[in-house]
Parts: sequence; C-alpha cells; structure tokens
Amino acid sequence: MKKKRLVTIFLLLALLTAVLVGNLGAAGKQEAKQQKVQISTYHFKVLWTDPWNELTKEFEKLNPNVTITNEIVGGGADWRTLLKTKVNAKTIPTIFNIEGAADYRVFKEYIQDMQGQPWIKDLVPIARENATFEGSVKAMPLVIEGYGYIYNKDYFQKAGITTPPKTLSELRAAATALKKIGITPFASGFGTWWVISNHFTNLPFALQPDPLKFIEDLNAGRAKIPDNPIFQQWKALFDLVLENCEKEPLTIDHQTQTTMFLNGAVAMIQQGNWKQPAIYQGKPNFSMGFLPMPINDDAKAMDKLLVGVPFFLVVNKQASPQEIKAAQDFLNWMVSSDFGKTTMTAKFKSIPAFTTIPMESVEGELSKDILRYAKEGKTLPWTFGLWPDGVIREFANIAQMYVGKKIDFPTMLQRMQETWDKLKK
Repeated sequence: MKKKRLVTIFLLLALLTAVLVGNLGAAGKQEAKQQKVQISTYHFKVLWTDPWNELTKEFEKLNPNVTITNEIVGGGADWRTLLKTKVNAKTIPTIFNIEGAADYRVFKEYIQDMQGQPWIKDLVPIARENATFEGSVKAMPLVIEGYGYIYNKDYFQKAGITTPPKTLSELRAAATALKKIGITPFASGFGTWWVISNHFTNLPFALQPDPLKFIEDLNAGRAKIPDNPIFQQWKALFDLVLENCEKEPLTIDHQTQTTMFLNGAVAMIQQGNWKQPAIYQGKPNFSMGFLPMPINDDAKAMDKLLVGVPFFLVVNKQASPQEIKAAQDFLNWMVSSDFGKTTMTAKFKSIPAFTTIPMESVEGELSKDILRYAKEGKTLPWTFGLWPDGVIREFANIAQMYVGKKIDFPTMLQRMQETWDKLKK
C-alpha cells in the first residue's frame, strides 16, 4: 500500500514538474516573441524627414517590441563619406541607402540579399532592373524620380512664352524674354555638389547614343570625355545658365535655389520632383512644370526628362538575425500597408516603384509631368550610379572651378577624364 502511495506521489510530482517546465517553456517563448529589438535607418532624403518619422512611429505602434531610430543626412552634406565613416567605426545602420552599382560594390559585404521578400514581385520593370546586382535583387527601390528645369508657368505667360522650350535656341529665347520683363531666368544651385555633379554632369552621359556602352568604353580606354561631341555641346547649356543666373553661382545652394524660385526671384531651377513638398508647403497652388535640358536644337532628341531610381534601401547583413527580420518587416510594411502607400504618394509626393500603388494617386504637377514623359517614352537615364567611386565629388569640384572661372571648358573636360582614369577599377 505504501509502495502504491509512493508511486502515486512520484507520478504527481513528475506531472507537476512537466506542467511547470511546459509553462516555463511557454513563458520563455512568449518572452522571446516580445524581445525588444532596436533598428536604425540612414538615408539622405531630408525633405522626407517628417513623413519618414511618422512612418517609423506608426510601425512602432503596430510592433511594440521594435524601436527605430532615424538619421537623415542630405542636402549639402556628404552622406556617402559619413556612411563610410560609420562602416569604419562598426556603427553601420540596420537600413541604409545606396545610389547604384558603384555604391553596391563599395558596401557589398554589408548588404543582405533581398531575394524572397514579398514586395519584389510588385516592382515596376525599371525599378527591378536597377535593384538587381549580381543576378538577384539586393536593394529596395522605393520611388522613381525625374529632373529637368522646373519653371514658373505664370512668369512664362507674363513674358509671352506660349510654347515651353524644347531646344537650346528656344531656351535661350525664353531667357531673353524673361530678362526683358525684369525676371532672372535661372537660379543655378551650383553651390551644392550634387546639383552640379550628379545631375548636371549626368546630362552629357545620359545623352550618349548608348550611355552604358559609353561608360564601358571609358573604363576600357576606348572613349575619351574631351573628344566626345556631346560633352563639347554641353558647354552651350552650361554657359547659357551662367549668363542668365545669379551673380555668384557658387554661393547658391539647392535650398537657396528653391527659396528663390518659391519667392518669385527666378523663373527656373534645375531640380527634380523631390522638391514638390517644399514648394507646395510654401505655396500650395504654385503653377509649375518641367522643361527638358537641351544642349542643341534637335527637338526630338532634346525633349526628354532625366528619370531614374534615386536611391535604394538595403539591410545590413552583419546585423543580428532579429534586427534583420525587423528591418525586412518594416520595409515590407512600408510598401504594402495603406499607411505606407499614402505616405509615399501624398506626403513624399513621389512616383512609387511598385505596381500595387496606383499611379493615378500620384500628387503634384512635377510628378505628373514625369509620368507623362515616361508614358511617351521621352526619358533619359541616371548614370551617376555607375560612375567609379569618388568620381561624383571630384566632378563637382572640377565643374565648380569652371563656374568660378579658374579653368576653361577644355581644361574642365580634360580634368574629368583624368579623374575617371585615376578612379576607375
């Protein structure tokens, strides 16, 4: 009898132990599920600062175990150099941006492959193509952007310019007409490195019959910048802007340039649809549109806008598995949730890179102009993501020397060639 009692007691103890262990295991799993994860984002879209912060806060509400810190470095700041500093200091953000193939090569060992992410199937073709490196999608292309000359439609009407200029001669005539009524045609923005380098210097690359082949030929030594007729023609547009802009172009950065345009001090600025939020915030009903950037009088070839993927978001593959998972979840939520979709169209005022976000929901006259040009097949590529690492800043310095009259145009082209040869790999 005593033995039966002991067996019963032992069985009860064993059962109690199993229950306790099971409960502890469940609690452990629950605790693991609720484990706090902190991730960080880093990119250069300063004009998105407020809506980006709203995005991350909304995701935190829906995912209480995730905390997101944001660092947005752009405008005139050199985001790329700062990112390299973070890499050297081993303080790499969980999510950070790159601009294209050249940046991918630089930061490759820190970039997590995106294959298998649900949003990939929804990418528009140009975005998927640009986000593919070494045979697979490695980065998220969030939006599509375009640039050219943004012009004040009211000023053009006042100056009697009834047809938006498409050729160099027409643009020169428009500048003359604007000056006759006391309006400065351009604010150059040449004091900001990316305005004069990434975007303005991209123009003669993009206008090549085959831009990719031209870059390949440059790398192979089969092509030269100083000998190229398109680079030589580029001088006419460069000089037209310098002859019809502010007195000290190197003192005018992109923010001052935009303010001058918004306040009515000038009729045109070289910028993109990313400036829409700032302009519409100042004047919600501002009447504006895009003009091409012509270097000659071939109307068919010149009547194009420069359209591309401005940047890509990547995930740091050296982060912890929990951080990588949280980062991937955030990116997927951003482009699939109603909150994220609305933020991209209504607050970023950008053109989404995803088929699941209706293009008709795009807001702003500039983005609508880009969509119109794209539908008509009148676009030029962004090539600076393919330039050798370091070329962008060197090109800016060289072009600014020309603006400052320290070198002539042939010398500028020769120095660009020397820089390319020095930095190509």
